[in-house]
Amino acid sequence: MSIQQRFLKTDAHDFMAGYLESLALVERLHRLLLDVIKDEFERLGLLDINAVQALLLFNISDNEVTAGELKSRGYYQGSNVSYNLKKLVEMGYMHHQRCEIDRRSVRVRLTQKGREVRDHVQNLFSRHADGMQRNGLLGNDGVDDINGSLRRMERYWSDQIRYIY
Repeated sequence: MSIQQRFLKTDAHDFMAGYLESLALVERLHRLLLDVIKDEFERLGLLDINAVQALLLFNISDNEVTAGELKSRGYYQGSNVSYNLKKLVEMGYMHHQRCEIDRRSVRVRLTQKGREVRDHVQNLFSRHADGMQRNGLLGNDGVDDINGSLRRMERYWSDQIRYIY
């Protein structure tokens, strides 16, 4: 094996190791984000709503959407979106109304109680953003670099799914 072939093989192995580390980090960060929200809600005494539901309320914000729109806009991934929407309506965090055009579809929006939860999550994220910037952990360029890399990965994965079908 030539020196160039060994270098290319090592380079490919190094990239694979880095890629696998990135995948593990994305997965861990999502779980950690849910834990951070759960911890904040426990401190606030908001025990009737879980972190996934709180993040769902945050992502819906002031919009009126259907479950399908949540998935297609990338606000929420997961097979239990309908379950969580139903629970949020039952607990008074969301209003629901049948669509005039497609009676099978239900549109949802936040109630005042839901907007309060959204505001708690917004405040939590604002405190974290301020803290990261203030402590020099991450600045605008760093966030832009991370977001750019993640968007490219998202596009690549989306293209892979499209090619399958």
